This record gives sequence, structure tokens and C-alpha cells, in this order.
Amino acid sequence: MQDWQDWIEVRIESSVDAGELLGVLDDPAVTGAWQEEGVSHLYWPSDRWNPDILLSLKQVLSTLAPQPVAEPVVMVDRLPAQDWNAQWAKSVKPIRVGRRIVVRPTWASAEEVGLQPGEIELRLDPKQAFGTGHHATTRLLIEWLEDLIHGGERVLDLGTGSGILAMVALRLGAASALGIDYDPVAIDCASGYAEVNGFGSELDLRVVTLQDLPQMRDRPFDLILANLDRKTLLDSMEWFRAPLQRGARLLLSGILAEDRADIAAAFDRVGGVVRAQREREGWLALEVVAPESCEGDC
Repeated sequence: MQDWQDWIEVRIESSVDAGELLGVLDDPAVTGAWQEEGVSHLYWPSDRWNPDILLSLKQVLSTLAPQPVAEPVVMVDRLPAQDWNAQWAKSVKPIRVGRRIVVRPTWASAEEVGLQPGEIELRLDPKQAFGTGHHATTRLLIEWLEDLIHGGERVLDLGTGSGILAMVALRLGAASALGIDYDPVAIDCASGYAEVNGFGSELDLRVVTLQDLPQMRDRPFDLILANLDRKTLLDSMEWFRAPLQRGARLLLSGILAEDRADIAAAFDRVGGVVRAQREREGWLALEVVAPESCEGDC
């Protein structure tokens, strides 16, 4: 008979991106996590849970939540001894993003998804590295990639997390993608997803910060993706000057609507201008290019 482990489930009602939350919390005991419709679900083995974790979680939420907002609702429940993996699997369903991107967990069958001709499928399980297409910031960029990738592009994905954006770009026709993240857990997860989905040398995944990433003048990027929080983006602003000068197009997400003016002003100082934007659930995605790329429509 299988001796199932009891689990603690924490549900958080907040606009805070769950990937950013886990990165700042930095708790290796988190065993599973997923996010949908404004609620993050985090799981701990019951023998690894204690009240100090809840305190740390609330402190992290207070620093990440946009101000002024109501205090996020945090609910904690103990799941009885059972096959937790099976219960969790029932909760996480395949999703469709944009016109033809389908993301399904590995436990869902292709027949269950009902893949249609021309649709692009990726298999990703919600783990510690987020980015399974559920959050608005990820969906915004996936939908925009469907319009911007025409074939042969060289893509840089900053804060790659699960690697989903880099993988979508490649499936849409990009020639190569480099995904970087400061978190080795994220890159380990992304590497596993890359293997499951059959990617090879065209997808390069590295543990490195943006500040430590060389400008790679011998390998210029056509498209740079950055699903980052406001502080990280502003702190890294100077790095973007060189790729903008070389004609790279930037697609940014993770930006709250009220922060648009600050982000636009910061890019103006490094030679970039916001050419277009898209919005969902209070989050913005922005396209930033050098002024000479605007051709009169900025």
C-alpha cells in the first residue's frame, strides 16, 4: 500500500505574478504550484510547513503587491493523505493561448486536448518555474509572438522561467532562442521541458543575470522578450541601449498600467520608444524600438 504524504495547499488571491513570488520567497520546499484566474496555488509537504513560512509569504506579498491595493487573501488548507499528484493533475487543465498555441500538462493525453490542424502544442507541467501560459503577462506575449514571428529570427528571452516564450518563438519559426534566468531551479525546469518537447541546440538555456550577459555583438538579436517586474526592468535599463542601437525589437510584459509612463520615460533615456501596447487584466505588454524604426507611426 502506498504511504501518501499529507500536503499543505496555500491559495493566494492577488495580481502578483506567481513566478516572481516564488523567486523572492526562495523556498526549495515548495513542491508544486500553478496559477489561474488571479489565484496562485502553492503546495508544501506537511512535514516541511510551519507558521514562519506563512509569515514570510505575507511579507513577500506586501513588497510585491502594487500599491495601493487591498491585502491579498491567503488561505491555508491541509490536504488529507491521498494520491496528491492525481488530485493536483485533475486541477490543471490544458489551455489554448492566442490563435493556435496549446499548452498541456504531460499527464493530459493528446486525445483529451483535441489538437486541431495547424495548432502548436507544448507540454509543460506547473512546477517551481512558472510560465505555463495561465498568467495574463505570459498570454500577452504569446499572442503577440504569433503576429511578430515570421521566420528566421534570433530571440533572447530574459527571465525565461519555464522557457515557454522561447519555445513558442521557435515553434512559430524563429531560428534560435537564448533563454536566461538567475534562478538555477528555473533553468533546470526549462531544460527538462525543452527535452520533453524535443528541442535541441536551437534552444540555449543559461543561468546568468542580464548584467552578466555579454552584449554578444557577434550574435545580435532580432527580438528580445522580457516578462519582468518593474524594478528589475528599470534597474537593467542601461543594458538595452546597445541592442536598441543595433535594431533589436523589444517585447516587454509584467508591467502594470500605472507604471507605463515611468517605463516609457526610462526607455526614452536609452534610445527606445514605445511603438505599441496591449493590455489584459490591468497588465501591459509594450513594444519598444529605436525611434528610426517607427517610420512615422510611433
